[in-house]
Amino acid sequence: MYLMRIGAVGAEKPVARIDDDTYVDLSDVVDDFDEAFFGSDRMHDVAALVDTRIARGDTKPFAGERIGAPIARPHQILCIGLNYSDHAAETGQAIPSEPILFTKSPNTLIGPDDDVRIPRGSTKPDWEVELGIVIGKRTSYLDAVEDAADVIAGYCVVNDVSERAFQMERNGQWSKGKSAETFNPAGPWLVTPDEIDDVNDLGMWLDVSGTRRQTGSTSTMIFDPYFIVHHLSQFMVLEPGDLINTGTPPGVGMGFDPQIWLRPGDVMELGIDGLGSQRQNVLAPR
Repeated sequence: MYLMRIGAVGAEKPVARIDDDTYVDLSDVVDDFDEAFFGSDRMHDVAALVDTRIARGDTKPFAGERIGAPIARPHQILCIGLNYSDHAAETGQAIPSEPILFTKSPNTLIGPDDDVRIPRGSTKPDWEVELGIVIGKRTSYLDAVEDAADVIAGYCVVNDVSERAFQMERNGQWSKGKSAETFNPAGPWLVTPDEIDDVNDLGMWLDVSGTRRQTGSTSTMIFDPYFIVHHLSQFMVLEPGDLINTGTPPGVGMGFDPQIWLRPGDVMELGIDGLGSQRQNVLAPR
């Protein structure tokens, strides 16, 4: 399935995308794609319902509705740093021996085409196309890496927008540079694992104002999604609906010489094979 939330901010309704033109409305049976939904183990029943409604022609046309993040505000957004070998090389940092973990505030989550706002005092705002993992079951202490597949609800495109001066130069955790408002566009849809042939071989790209900046593949991940979920489960309880941003390939602004930073008026466009694409206008500080 391709799960989406469409509608105005705070009033999104849950739907299943059929194609670029049509969807199945699920708002009569699902309150939201949130912790309660993912924790109720209803994915199989919803998939059967979608098939039934398609068979009887109970679909609706998209009518230009705003696309929200494919999940409601999660319990937590967890992030993995330096998880692509080629990205670590471009930043001059050593390949980590185990996943580097930091967090983003859950209120950074926005829709895939919503505006991104540069925060006050920012001097080095940057972009990062990433694969997002959504957790489908309350999880801790997984016994084996292979067990992680059973607790992943699906995958989505994420832009892990960052402020590098806040992140690197302000004497704090990376979260300082990751948690400004609007800094986590996600979507356009959550793709369930059965729709993806190989999550470890997906092309990724990001353009800034029409110039290609990032070209990569999940194949250069140091730690793949299953390893990440298993690893994190050894340190914390993962809740249904939690979002994990899994790192970015090369081409971030910090990696250029001279470095390149986002400016008001820029447009970010990005996507991952099979997971859709995003487009954000960059706004000045408020």
